[in-house]
Amino acid sequence: MKACLIVIDMQNDFLDRLQAPERRRLVDNSNALIASFRRAGLKVIWVYQTFKADLSDAFLEMRDKNISVVIEGTHGARLADGMDVRSTDQQVSKKRYSAFFETELDSILSERQPEHLVIAGVNTHACVRMTAIDAYQRNHRVILAEDCIGSPQNQHAEVSLAYMKDKIARVMPGEEIARLIG
Repeated sequence: MKACLIVIDMQNDFLDRLQAPERRRLVDNSNALIASFRRAGLKVIWVYQTFKADLSDAFLEMRDKNISVVIEGTHGARLADGMDVRSTDQQVSKKRYSAFFETELDSILSERQPEHLVIAGVNTHACVRMTAIDAYQRNHRVILAEDCIGSPQNQHAEVSLAYMKDKIARVMPGEEIARLIG
């Protein structure tokens, strides 16, 4: 299966909102899936969010409520410790929930022509959901790596996952995805 892995917002400010065991599970499971993609010679794309300290490039809620999260140059904006990032991986910076909104992700994917987009990362109810929906709207077949996605808001995450499952995306554990990509 020709696929690309999109790893969304695995940054300290987001992962610090999770309980330590959940954080460790997400990092470990995501790294295992990343390793599978690399062994298969498939693309890994890291998507991360950063904002200016004055929030001039942030979305409305952040500006209206003065929410400072993933601020450029801070520890919170860096990818979480333990994430297996390599210089050969593609990186995409975003300013909104969707990894497609005003980013170069469309052009990266048009060059690669993947049959499937596999999504891992946080937060299931926000950035993962919006990216999956936007990918689906662009006629990409989407797979959510269910043990590689998470959210501190379990109720919202569960509703989002139920909504997307078998409509917007297939939902599969990372080990099953690894077998499919060979």
